[in-house]
Amino acid sequence: MNPTMLYFDELYRRSDDPWRLREGWYERRKRSLTLALLPRPRYRNAFEPGCANGELTAELAKRCDVLLAADLHARAVTLTRERVAQAEHVRVEQRTVPREWPTDAGPFDLIVISEFAYYLDAAELETLAARIAASLTTDGTLLACHWRRPFAEARESADRAHALFDARCGLARLAHHDEADLLIDVWSRDPRSVAQREGLL
Repeated sequence: MNPTMLYFDELYRRSDDPWRLREGWYERRKRSLTLALLPRPRYRNAFEPGCANGELTAELAKRCDVLLAADLHARAVTLTRERVAQAEHVRVEQRTVPREWPTDAGPFDLIVISEFAYYLDAAELETLAARIAASLTTDGTLLACHWRRPFAEARESADRAHALFDARCGLARLAHHDEADLLIDVWSRDPRSVAQREGLL
């Protein structure tokens, strides 16, 4: 079994909320920032790989007509299914992304890469960027959100992962939120600002 899966096995053995996504102020604040930075109030078809226990999934579900969430760990998939059990427009699947990219479910007008990219090696990140670029609609949005501090299981830094998305996906960056702990970037095929989209300019 690969080391990443062993790491997640141990985390979920200890707790159903190993990162305190549900109750921790850092995570609740980050989730609010993430949702606020999305340039549109609603999306037609979204994909969220690395859904963990489904806290962000539940919030995204309120703004998406169709949402596919995925995680490589079976316990995460079970927890997310329980979290969004009342949302019939949400599917939760066990997938190893980017290898098991849901091509048949796209194209997507929103892809959310949250606390996921740093577990990938350089080749996998390149593949992920290519899959994203090939799967976004003409008005599609990509949001990436990652912890910036180093930790043992990370194969890549948040900054380098976001720089790769910026360089490879061919999208206009709409928003950039930069803290010591946290990096959030939003890109889109539609380069207009939120004010421009609303006709304020």
